[in-house]
Amino acid sequence: MADDSRSRRNGVLGSYAAIGDSFTEGVGDPGPDGMYVGWADRLAVLLADQLPVSGATAATVHGDFRYANLAVRGRLLDQIVDEQIPRAKELAPDLVTFCAGGNDIIRPGTDPDDVAERFERAVADLSDAVGTVMVTTGFDTRNVPVLRHLRGKIATYTAHVRAIADRYDCPVLDLWSLKSAQDRRAWDGDRLHLSPEGHTRVALRAAQVLGLDVPADPDQPWPPQPPRGTLEVRRDDIHWAREYLVPWIGRRLRGESSGDHVEAKRPDLLPLKH
Repeated sequence: MADDSRSRRNGVLGSYAAIGDSFTEGVGDPGPDGMYVGWADRLAVLLADQLPVSGATAATVHGDFRYANLAVRGRLLDQIVDEQIPRAKELAPDLVTFCAGGNDIIRPGTDPDDVAERFERAVADLSDAVGTVMVTTGFDTRNVPVLRHLRGKIATYTAHVRAIADRYDCPVLDLWSLKSAQDRRAWDGDRLHLSPEGHTRVALRAAQVLGLDVPADPDQPWPPQPPRGTLEVRRDDIHWAREYLVPWIGRRLRGESSGDHVEAKRPDLLPLKH
């Protein structure tokens, strides 16, 4: 299995590009300017904080670190390969995080073996052009109502991703083992995307995988909550179906994607400012 605890301290990561879908774009984690933040943006800050401060003031440290986020919600694996990987190769950063295939896996009739073969070709292509490629597994969806029935497919794809990581010496952001993501507070109201706290915990875990010291344990227990009654659970389910499930089904029937007409929020390697 891939060595998730390997240290990247020997080489300084001065630039980072994130590619993927809504998970990497940051859906579920809105920022004050109306754009999504998400785990990749939060990881970029943690990486920037690790840069040595030589001849620079604390106010300019982040200006030495460059970051791009090419991810767009709703993108399938082949779209990410066609649209984002060429740009990531052009930018040639020290680090690329590559999370893709999830939207393919949740589609009826898709074969996780086939998706994994295409994912491996993309990893091979990226690995020849950038410094380090971090790949990302799926979450364990046993406690995610809308995705629970897909747990077997997601597990199969996750096993493939780990094997691919072994073959190409990629660090693995293993979300399946992130136990704190099993709590409903890690998830947004749509039950498909992470909450701000969920994104924060993923960013902390990603930083750990890269050998960084982090300010908090991503798997620290959540504060206790009173038990939820049957009526409360049923009311939440009805609200979720009305607000999220019905519109999602409608888009599927119309052949639309949440990412239609959406562009990457940060297409260039730009200095990361405070």
